[in-house]
Amino acid sequence: MIKNRLTWFPACSLKVRAVPLLIASQMAMISTAMISTTTPALAMEGGKLPLTIERMNASPALAGTSPRGLKLSPDGQRVTYLAGRKDNQSFYDLWQMDVKSGESSLLLNADKLATNELSDEEKARRERQRIYGEGIMEYFWADDSQALLIPASGNLYYFSLVDNSVTQLPIGEGFATDARLSPKGHFVSFVRDQNLYVLDLATKKLQVMTTDGGGVIKNAMAEFVAQEEMDRMTGYWWAPDESAIAFTRIDESAVEQVTRNEIYADGIKLTEQRYPAAGKNNVDIALGVVTLKDKAINWVSLREENSKDIYLPRVDWLPDSKHLSFQWQSRDQHQLDLQLVALDALTKPKTLVKERSDAWVNLNNDLHFLKQQSAFIWASERDGFNHLYLFDLKGKLKTQLTKGEWAVDELEYIDETAGWVYFTGRKDTPIEKQLYRVPLAGGKVERVSKQAGMHNPVFADNQSVYLDYFNSLSQPPQISLHGDEGQQLAWVEQNAVKQGHPLYDYAGLWQIPEFGELKAEDGQVLQTRLFKPVPFDASKKYPVVVRVYGGPHAQLVTNSWSEQDYFTQYLVQQGYVVFQLDNRGSAHRGTRFEQVIYRHLGEAEVNDQKVGVDYLRSLPFVDADNVAIYGHSYGGYMALMSLFKAPDYFKAAISGAPVTDWRLYDTHYTERYLGHPEGNEKGYEASSVFPYVKNYQAGLLMYHGMADDNVLFENSTRVYKALQDEGKLFQMIDYPGSKHSMRGEKVRNHLYRSLADFLDRQLKSAK
Repeated sequence: MIKNRLTWFPACSLKVRAVPLLIASQMAMISTAMISTTTPALAMEGGKLPLTIERMNASPALAGTSPRGLKLSPDGQRVTYLAGRKDNQSFYDLWQMDVKSGESSLLLNADKLATNELSDEEKARRERQRIYGEGIMEYFWADDSQALLIPASGNLYYFSLVDNSVTQLPIGEGFATDARLSPKGHFVSFVRDQNLYVLDLATKKLQVMTTDGGGVIKNAMAEFVAQEEMDRMTGYWWAPDESAIAFTRIDESAVEQVTRNEIYADGIKLTEQRYPAAGKNNVDIALGVVTLKDKAINWVSLREENSKDIYLPRVDWLPDSKHLSFQWQSRDQHQLDLQLVALDALTKPKTLVKERSDAWVNLNNDLHFLKQQSAFIWASERDGFNHLYLFDLKGKLKTQLTKGEWAVDELEYIDETAGWVYFTGRKDTPIEKQLYRVPLAGGKVERVSKQAGMHNPVFADNQSVYLDYFNSLSQPPQISLHGDEGQQLAWVEQNAVKQGHPLYDYAGLWQIPEFGELKAEDGQVLQTRLFKPVPFDASKKYPVVVRVYGGPHAQLVTNSWSEQDYFTQYLVQQGYVVFQLDNRGSAHRGTRFEQVIYRHLGEAEVNDQKVGVDYLRSLPFVDADNVAIYGHSYGGYMALMSLFKAPDYFKAAISGAPVTDWRLYDTHYTERYLGHPEGNEKGYEASSVFPYVKNYQAGLLMYHGMADDNVLFENSTRVYKALQDEGKLFQMIDYPGSKHSMRGEKVRNHLYRSLADFLDRQLKSAK
């Protein structure tokens, strides 16, 4: 599925139905926020060196120092982060900043850690996380702020800040995954060979907590759909007092085993994968609790005798370590229940909150149990927009903390002593993510962040100071330290684009898009942004590239910095207009906007993209006969559906790693939007690209990673065969060994050079 993270490519699918509209009615839907014909706005001052495809992907990164893995030490004295090297932006070392002095320094050089080949399980897990790189990729603070746990290549290292020593922990043979420190820092836990292990840091005693893992049985591990679709990357959870661990046990025996060909340049790797395709069996899941004292395991009643047709998207301990909560989701995703169970009565869970929808209930990570009162905060879309609610521990609603026709992004921090709830959201505009706070007792929402753009805060554990990971269209990611009311205390990384910055020589040609609004056929507002060519001549007509994603849980039209926009900047410098429109079905606009796609993908989405093209045709500088559409994953599906269903709107299309038949994609994602295949056969057929292949005329390029384990390569090969059977000419580029995200500098260089060449031949050759 798509990942709502800062990733290079989003992942997954979409669907379309074309409904003829009179040009007059379409033009009437164009809002008054018209795009002007003035000179394009420059983002920054700097040199005017033309951007090349090779420079887009080379080191040092164009965005400059763009740290990831931001954390504040538990005592609030240090800021730590991972930063890529100047000569290799994908190799990360661990850095620190002293909060008092503001001085930054290298904390740990990754060369001090052994680097080995990753296990297949870890490779798959990183692909699900959209993590790419080498060196130090994750780390965990000890509770006393005196040490760090660092997993690296299957080994675990204990880094003492007292004497700057690095010790490899004695965890035995084999590859350790999903490692972490226990809440109080006395133990290290990890998964190996599909079982859960715990290492006592004081005695160095290693215990195996489960023993039946292996084959189709996996303990303490997240199943495929949990990782890919539910944003649950783990299968175990420590009790706050370290007395016990809750964990999942999954049985994959009922899940269809498919033989997937991963095609590499020097051979073919046959991979046996338990892949739960739409309409097929899921894993059988159980939730257990194992105590550290005696390794006794007791099982939670999940309310259903047959647990193959439910999902377990979230598990959370209560602060008292005596109660455990879990979220129970029906297979059709119309129901989501928050369950509470006492450790001494695991077979008697009680329901605290019920969420219901005639379409689907979205998941989130915004459950938080309070420590100073018997209550919890819960996020819900029950009024049509994602908002925060305060409940008592009996499930009674105390107050709705936020409300209005705008969406909360995430619950970020709760200061119980001062009585504030901090969250990010879209209260001021849907194209920016701001930090706000609201009184815990309810009251007026206050905006905390100041700058226009995207704010991603990281709060300290025990005080309301936070790191602000900020970016905008004119500012690559920068990090600053702030107080509880938003006041800036220090820079961690200002990342100013000035002389010496990797972007500086190119910044003088960097373009800011013009934002606008159009109206869909049902009257809902569609956000747009348009990048003009540089240099720009209003008397000329320019070809257009419509860049699209279009799927749920994603948003392209934002005031944000993104590596995906590097190719956009390249295109505008090559004389293209680049246009983006967030169609209905995309994120942060409420359930009415999103759920219009239910049971029929690719209909409303394509109609909305057609509204965008009708608008483009009204602009005097647009060459209406030369419009192409380009997208990856769900965007690749959108490109195919748009070209096949609206060939009079698009002269050409680039489709990357598309879902082409939703029966080939996984249960949790596909059935959320289309339902079970047995109950929506017509919807699945209409949402597939194949009924529309006969409409294809010309101008298609498809590409796919030949080792893609998310959107399987078969999605593209089926289209190849269908087009060949129809005698239709098209182009394809397939990448040996590449996964869904198309990683690697050489792969990206070849891919983007190929895309640019294709666009030039399709849209410029006749001029």
